[in-house]
Amino acid sequence: MEVKAIAKDTGFPASKVRPLADMVRGKTVEDALNLLQYTRTPKAKYLAKVVKSAVANAENNFQMDPADLKVVKIYVDTARAARRYRPRSRGRASPILKNSSHITVIVAEQEA
Repeated sequence: MEVKAIAKDTGFPASKVRPLADMVRGKTVEDALNLLQYTRTPKAKYLAKVVKSAVANAENNFQMDPADLKVVKIYVDTARAARRYRPRSRGRASPILKNSSHITVIVAEQEA
């Protein structure tokens, strides 16, 4: 059985979170959390929170053992960009896009 957790509108661009997701994909939950713990970026802490949430969902809702869980799928989709404008010369304005992302983590029990 697969259990998922989703974090929406994270405030981090998807292009900067995807390398961390690729690093964690296919690992056991314990290994994934250890990797993210020693990766020095705020994005890794946020991703670790989502993985812990998926583990908690599996443990509380479906009585799965957290030691047997594996990150089966993890993907990062682009979310809506916040638009800001910066004044430019001759009374014009140029847009600034602050990109965001949705993170989805799916965990399942390992086959023995």
